[in-house]
Amino acid sequence: MKLSPTSHPIMHIVTIKNTERWTIYHRLQELEIPCQCSTNQPVQVELNTPNEIAQLCSVFKQSTASRSELIDWLDDCWRIKSKPRKSKR
Repeated sequence: MKLSPTSHPIMHIVTIKNTERWTIYHRLQELEIPCQCSTNQPVQVELNTPNEIAQLCSVFKQSTASRSELIDWLDDCWRIKSKPRKSKR
């Protein structure tokens, strides 16, 4: 069986401050994203799907962004307009 390049997981190492590192690690565990973290070592994250990549970006941003950046991000989310659903009659 020949494996495609996308069938191999991506191992990503996240280097961040100590306290934020553990917050990110625990949140990734809650999301069931495979990861490892040892004392005085960076978080190692196994990314298998595009969804996991997006979740890592979101968790990282929530843990490292300033309060004003997070407020702006939330405001942007509120501004996104969704298409109204057509009723089935």
